[in-house]
This record gives sequence, C-alpha cells and structure tokens, in this order.
Amino acid sequence: MTTEERRAWSLAVIGLFAYVIYLVLLLAGLSYVPALLGTVGGAIAGNIVAGVFFAGDRRTDQRDREIGRFGDHIGQSLVVAGAVGALLLALTEARYFWIANVIYLGFVLSAVLGSVAKIVAYRRGFHPW
Repeated sequence: MTTEERRAWSLAVIGLFAYVIYLVLLLAGLSYVPALLGTVGGAIAGNIVAGVFFAGDRRTDQRDREIGRFGDHIGQSLVVAGAVGALLLALTEARYFWIANVIYLGFVLSAVLGSVAKIVAYRRGFHPW
C-alpha cells in the first residue's frame, strides 16, 4: 500500500468518525457551534497526526499524481453541491444551523468520496481518459 493510499484511507475514516461524533454531540443536546468547531478541529488535527504517522516514502510517480487529481476532482463536486445547497438555504433565509450543517456535510462527503475514488483507483486500477 502506497503512502498516498494510506493517506486516503485515513482521510476517509477520520472524516466519517468526526462527523459521527458531531451527530452524537448534537443528539446529546450540545449546541451545534462548539460541536462543529470541535469536530472540525479534531479532524484536522487527526489528519495532521495521521499524515506524520504515514509519512514514509513521499516520492510520487505519475500514477499517484493522476489518481490524486482524479480523487480530488470527484470530491470537489460535493463541495460545489454543498455550496449550492447552502446558497439556496441562505436565499430562503433558513436558520444558520441548517446552512452550517449543509456546508459541513458537503465537506465531509467531499473528503470521503474523494478518498474512496482514490482507494478504488489504487485497488482496481486507474486508466486515465
């Protein structure tokens, strides 16, 4: 398993784990602002630690770069979808809670989908267009 594939796994797992913790904190009655800020900060810190832990051979070849680009493009589609959703909510003057949650969910789904696309490309093969 390459370093980049390990990083994709860690990003997907940590992103999902942080979002599940966020949902649990919301269901427990905690205000969404500290829960969101805490889980986002924890996910960032966790990914930094995982990046340091998995920092083996940092050399990447053409295939790694293409897979990385492919996964990033796939994941960015959900950032755009989250931004459009948040924009529509803002235009309808929805509560801040819903706008923030759509943006956060868009980021989480982007990270997870991009990582899954990279993992699948590493496992099943990648053939650029």
